[in-house]
Amino acid sequence: MSASASPHRSILYMPGSNARALEKAKTLPVDGLIFDLEDAVSPQQKQQARTLVCAAAVAARGGAYGGRKICIRANALDTPWGREDLVAIASAGPDAVLLPKVNSAEDVTAALSILKAAGLRPDTELWVMMETPLAILQAREIAAAPAVSTLVMGTADLVTDLHAQHTSSRLEVMASLNICVLAARAYGLSVLDGVYLDLQDQEGFEAQCRQGLQLGFDGKTVIHPSQLDAANRIFSPSADDLDRARHIIAAYTEAQQQGKGVVLVNGKLVENLHVAEAQRLVAMAARIDVAEA
Repeated sequence: MSASASPHRSILYMPGSNARALEKAKTLPVDGLIFDLEDAVSPQQKQQARTLVCAAAVAARGGAYGGRKICIRANALDTPWGREDLVAIASAGPDAVLLPKVNSAEDVTAALSILKAAGLRPDTELWVMMETPLAILQAREIAAAPAVSTLVMGTADLVTDLHAQHTSSRLEVMASLNICVLAARAYGLSVLDGVYLDLQDQEGFEAQCRQGLQLGFDGKTVIHPSQLDAANRIFSPSADDLDRARHIIAAYTEAQQQGKGVVLVNGKLVENLHVAEAQRLVAMAARIDVAEA
């Protein structure tokens, strides 16, 4: 499945058991919301959270959350709640379903079978957490699995499973980040960077957002509203980026009209791939304007 046309600069995890948080999310400057039934919900609250989240997803279909993309993260299929989560989510009809603890394409297929049997809407996207060593090793097959539209990095779990240590450079997960971006781009998917856990370290968060942008990620998953403005700003094309992109498109168009085979912009050769990237940035900016409106 091709990547979604909507922006993914900031995707906020919301605890599914917190009704006040779900209500507040309607006013936040965020591209997408992940209503979480997994990590953010205690076992005693799983069923209550499922009811709240599915009701919110139904309300979102009626416009309650504006243009924000609504995704629900289920519990894993090997837990006591996973299957019932998927059945309920399919009926609620969110924009996307996020599958945790996926290790293979077969895991995706098994979940998709349950979702379809429960009446999953054809336009519902399938997002997959990439948070285990097996998932990273199977990234190509997972990205190619039916209905998958987005890979979501689960770097916190991945570092734990690797017996590694968190570093500011993210050297411990750099290979995994690169592999998932490669898999996403190879199959036309969106790919989201993992969360930053230190809410007091705004400078570190912004540095990681910039690193994610440089690596090729479409946006950042976040855990608190205080992180939204930086993620939105860093993953949006800058004014300079857009000026340069429009200059490239205009110069290339003029050269084509004049029958010129070589295009130079500020002394640099412009090829088709540069024009395509410029067009992507301009289109992204237009989508962001629509979303923010």
